[in-house]
Amino acid sequence: MLKSIQEWTFVLTIIGIIAILGNWVGYHVMPLTAAPGMIIIILVCVAGLVIQKVLPLNLPAIVYISVIGMVLSLPVTPGSGYLIKWTEEVNLLALTTPILAYAGIAVGRSWADFAKLGWRSIVVGTCVLLGTFLGSAIIAEIVLRIQGVI
Repeated sequence: MLKSIQEWTFVLTIIGIIAILGNWVGYHVMPLTAAPGMIIIILVCVAGLVIQKVLPLNLPAIVYISVIGMVLSLPVTPGSGYLIKWTEEVNLLALTTPILAYAGIAVGRSWADFAKLGWRSIVVGTCVLLGTFLGSAIIAEIVLRIQGVI
């Protein structure tokens, strides 16, 4: 269990550092301003992962992470105002890039497991990516035309 906690903390810290840099470059939030919020997010994630391993229930870790985050942000929780203020400095989109990159590496590392999903999952994945790309392009086209940019 201790080795798993160390691995989770290491991976989440790397993702946190990349997210803080993305937050700085993309949203002009200084790294030292976003660091307390990122540390809180990492601690909540580690706590949720530990609870998921300890409790005998068969629930995904995201359930525990979400519940911990919601309880900590309730107005009746002491210090919730500070936690919310600090985590507001971390932009959600700055978190997605390193998380998706890690997911891509994880899938790429285990091509055998990916191949077991079958050809249907490849077709569905391709359609989802294509739909997302085309949807984004259409929305961008409409917005840019409304604004008179193009």
